[in-house]
Amino acid sequence: MQLININEILNTISSLSLEEQYFIVDTLTKRIQDRRRSQIAARGQQAQENYQQGMVTSGTVADLMRAVADD
Repeated sequence: MQLININEILNTISSLSLEEQYFIVDTLTKRIQDRRRSQIAARGQQAQENYQQGMVTSGTVADLMRAVADD
């Protein structure tokens, strides 16, 4: 697989019509949102698993600050 320079991609996109450029922006925005949503869901799943396994602690903000300072 050959890597394409980002500048080449941008130049190619610039040569497209405005409608096509808006389509690319819209498509990329949706893909980024979907990817971020998936990352958040995976992080939530991991947090839930940690909770179920008892790998979490609770406390006040002061407790957290003391724990961070101890590290």
